[in-house]
Formats: sequence, C-alpha cells, structure tokens
Amino acid sequence: MNYMLSHSLHKSFKFISKKGNIMMLSFLFFSFCNSSNLLAQDDLLSQLEDKPKKEYVKNAFKSSRVINGQSMEFIAHGVLDFRILHRFGSVRGGAYELFGLDQASMRLGFDYGVTKNLTLGFGRSTFNKEYDFLAKYRPMWQSKGLHARPFSLVLITGMTINSVKWADKTRKNYFTSRLGYYFQMIIGRKFSERFTLQIMPTMVHRNIVALSSDHNDIYSIGLGTRVKFTKRMALVFEYFYVINGRPKSLVYNPIAIGLDIETGGHVFQLHFSNSRGMNEKAFITETTNNPFKGNISLGFNLSRVFTVHNPKRF
Repeated sequence: MNYMLSHSLHKSFKFISKKGNIMMLSFLFFSFCNSSNLLAQDDLLSQLEDKPKKEYVKNAFKSSRVINGQSMEFIAHGVLDFRILHRFGSVRGGAYELFGLDQASMRLGFDYGVTKNLTLGFGRSTFNKEYDFLAKYRPMWQSKGLHARPFSLVLITGMTINSVKWADKTRKNYFTSRLGYYFQMIIGRKFSERFTLQIMPTMVHRNIVALSSDHNDIYSIGLGTRVKFTKRMALVFEYFYVINGRPKSLVYNPIAIGLDIETGGHVFQLHFSNSRGMNEKAFITETTNNPFKGNISLGFNLSRVFTVHNPKRF
C-alpha cells in the first residue's frame, strides 16, 4: 500500500511538472508576443517622431505691401490692417516747396484677413479720387519639412473707380469708362532670415484711355526685395518694367526704395519713389515723373493691425 501511494505521488508530481513546463512556455510565448508588439509600437512612434513636420515660412516681408505694390506676405486670419499711404511732391521743388512737403496725396485703406490665405481690401486715394478694391489669394505657401514648397505663389485681382468729375459734360459719359482692372501673380521666396525676393507679372486693363495710341491692356513685370539688417529694420526695393502701351517720353517705370521700421503693433515705412499713385493701375500706367531728372518724391506708409476675430476661440 505504501508502494502504491508513493507511485501515485510520483506520477502526480511528473504531471504537475509537465503542466508547469507548459504554463511556463505559454507565459514566455505571450511575453514574447507582447514585447514584439511593444517594440513595433516603439518603432512606429520613433518613425512618426523622426518624420519632419510641415513648417510654413513667415515674415518674408514686414507688411502685406512691398512699397506701392503687394508683397507675398498675408494678413493673419481675423485681423484688420488699417493703412495710411502718403506721397509728397517732387524734391525738385526745393526749399520753396519744402522739398515737396507742401504738396501731398494720400490713400486710406482697409485690408482684412478672411482666412490665412485670403485677403480682401478696400481703399480710397486723393490721386484721381480713386476707389480701389482687391482680392488676394495664396494657392501655394513656401514651407519646410514634410511636402516642402520652395516658393510662395499669390494671385491678386483688383478694380479701380475714378470719381473725378467729367471734363466734358456735353458728351455722353458712361460709368464703365471710370473703371480699371488689374491681375497680378506673385512668385516669391524667402531665401534666409535676411533676404527675400519676388517677381510680379502684372496686367492692367483700362476701359478708357487718353490717346488712341495708348493700349487698353498694359503688361508689366515687377521686382520686389527685402534685406533685413536689424531685428526691427529692413531695406526694401521695388521696380516695375512696363512692357507695352505707353509713350516712353511721357510715362516712366515706377521705382521705389524704402526703409521698414517695426514698432510694436505698427509698421512704419519711409521711402522715395517717382510715383504718386497708390494702386496698381495708378503707379504702373500713370507715373509721369522722370527719376533720372530728380523727380523723386518722399513718402511714407503706416500700418496698424487690429484683431477683429480670433479663430482660436471657436
């Protein structure tokens, strides 16, 4: 009987040992699977962390304008930009005209960031008493990292309305004769924190022209650049070469050079230009000052922004 009991205990021990081996093997197997899953998750997370994120290039210019023309920079979503543009007379007037300060024209404008890639604007100039409207859209934004874009592409369209009284009221005058339109594309790149360059192919259409030899459609190509030399100051330059449709002896290519100064919520720009017009139709087709004869005017642009709608709150 003792023999039978010891034999039974021996068999039971062997069974438990085998069962323990099976349980141990099962535990090791599941541990291996779980560790593999954890390693796979770690690898996936490391890949996501190592993958470069898309980063948009900002502050190519201090303002949404270079000087007279538009820049590749946009007003932020929900922000209203109130802008005062001032142009004095030619410095050739000398001390008697206080180097042009006795003569002045100005433009008041309001530009609003509907989205981060869409701006709508409105303004009124004393030059030709013109009203102007614009829409500015950015289909491509220069970026770094994931799906990087090497440059920004901006499309602009605008309309102007000349509100000067008709010179000859005896003839039939049409409202459409007051209208002008312009279409512009900006291709720009911020090469570094200090240097930005953009080109601006532009077409201006005028419904009525002064001379039969003038063209209704004027084509030009512009160049704008910024060179930043301190944290708050930058040198800006702008030039438009007009290709067709104007008498070269009467109308000249607009050129301007200026200094941007950032002061908190304001951007102040002091500049010299041969153009007194402050919308694309005016300065591209109606610049009558010859810069090579000293017909240069002092001017300034002042921009103040206000947050009308904060999209982060909604």
